[in-house]
Amino acid sequence: MNEILRQKAAGIKLLLTDNDGVLTDAGVYYNAEGELLKKFSMRDGMGVERLHKLANVTTGIISGENSPSLAKRAEKLNITELHLGIKDKVVAFKEICSRLNLSPNEVAFIGDDTNDIEVMKLAGLTASPADGLPQVKAQVDFISTLNGGDGCFREFAEFIIEAKSDKFLSGTRNGSITLQNGRVIGKGEPSYIIAEIGINHNGSLEICKKLIDEAVAAKADAVKFQKRTPEICVPRDQWEIMRDTPWGRITYIDYKRKTEFGIAEYATIDQYCKKVGIDWFVSAWDAPSVDFMEQFDTILYKLASASLTDFDLIQRILETGKPLMLSTGMSTMKEIETTMDYINQFDENYPLFIAHSTSAYPCPPQELNLKMIQTLENKYPGIPIGYSGHETGLATTVGAVAMGATFVERHFTLDRAMWGSDHAASVEPGGFQRLVRDIRDVETAAGDGEKRVYESELAPMKRLRVNISDEYKEKPTVK
Repeated sequence: MNEILRQKAAGIKLLLTDNDGVLTDAGVYYNAEGELLKKFSMRDGMGVERLHKLANVTTGIISGENSPSLAKRAEKLNITELHLGIKDKVVAFKEICSRLNLSPNEVAFIGDDTNDIEVMKLAGLTASPADGLPQVKAQVDFISTLNGGDGCFREFAEFIIEAKSDKFLSGTRNGSITLQNGRVIGKGEPSYIIAEIGINHNGSLEICKKLIDEAVAAKADAVKFQKRTPEICVPRDQWEIMRDTPWGRITYIDYKRKTEFGIAEYATIDQYCKKVGIDWFVSAWDAPSVDFMEQFDTILYKLASASLTDFDLIQRILETGKPLMLSTGMSTMKEIETTMDYINQFDENYPLFIAHSTSAYPCPPQELNLKMIQTLENKYPGIPIGYSGHETGLATTVGAVAMGATFVERHFTLDRAMWGSDHAASVEPGGFQRLVRDIRDVETAAGDGEKRVYESELAPMKRLRVNISDEYKEKPTVK
């Protein structure tokens, strides 16, 4: 990011936007009654929410229209600065600055048409969508790569968030990462425990909700899913292989499509996880899946072990700015080093987690190699190291925490006997409750390493020890 623009963006407190051509595609849509309708981008809506939450930036709309659908959209997104039917945007801009006691330099504006040019001359930071008029694009600070109604507002919002954020972009790796919700993962912090639902929902939203409920009951910190584009991730020569499935005997590609959730399911998951108070995120297996997930405000991305050498996918995730969790199963040290070099070339302080893993399902104890947690910790100081386990049983995952894992992940299922590829190597609800309990007990028992005599030891000491230190001898009663 250009340093001058970074400084401008870092000082922004209010982002104002035009409507048609920015929040919408400037198309005209009418229903059967002739009412003018508007098509808004969900991605832009998430940009508004992220600005409010991550950067403490207020948002507003200045539009020459009086649009009921725009008013409803603003209400949904909690946009309080809504100015409709405005004939003179300069007058409106000055009134807003005066009322909110803001300097024009603290206000950003994104527009696309000639009626935006005069107000842009006042704003501290300006932007245009990719399809803005040439005379507008010629004078703005930031030109989006996206068209109006297609996420240009979100892209500008992320530009401002990046400049203002000290949470997950740039900075020095110091052994911990603060997520956008304030949770810290790293040395000295409680281990971040992830219940990987993956595809164990078997394509059922009902099963998925039950798994989320059970993860909450077990006191897990997060649930994780897997997001793929089947047509990209399934090799072409496997598409027509027939499989017996709960949906009958179907092709492998159709089976993969059946287990993939779409926009409606993930929107429900997003709302449900917020309602019950648990973090959620995904392993994205291809770049279009990252684009899809950017519609949601997930806390990080996981890179599956199989994708450790997929640099196109890694690049797309890095472009989001969200923390990245690397899983290292089925990988050599050379491959891990090559991927780390690639990420460090992008940003040597990029927020990164590394998970030791062995990609066998289930994995026998002799192949878990938990000492790799310490090997990675020594090799990559400043990066939180964790563990992604695929073994049966719980003791070794608890052992991983005792050996320094700052986060752990286990596959999670309602019933290990259910149909599907990952259930057998998963933990059932009762087991997950015990896992979380035992991890927390181990963390508590670890203490601080400073030797002391506890009050509970004093009575046995007086009763059993031959020579008691003067410090602990019973003092005579003063009469």
